Amino acid sequence: MSFLPRDDGEGFIELALVLILVAIVLIVILALLEPEITAFVERIQEMFVSATS
Repeated sequence: MSFLPRDDGEGFIELALVLILVAIVLIVILALLEPEITAFVERIQEMFVSATS
């Protein structure tokens, strides 16, 4: 029997906050890189179209 306070919930809250922070950072990075990603995908599409023609 332990008389120390339990802090099980704190670990889950910290993990949730870290995951939320990582998700926000990924969203920001993807938003900033959107033009480059779009251009890259369009180049790949053009390669497939020219290869099949």
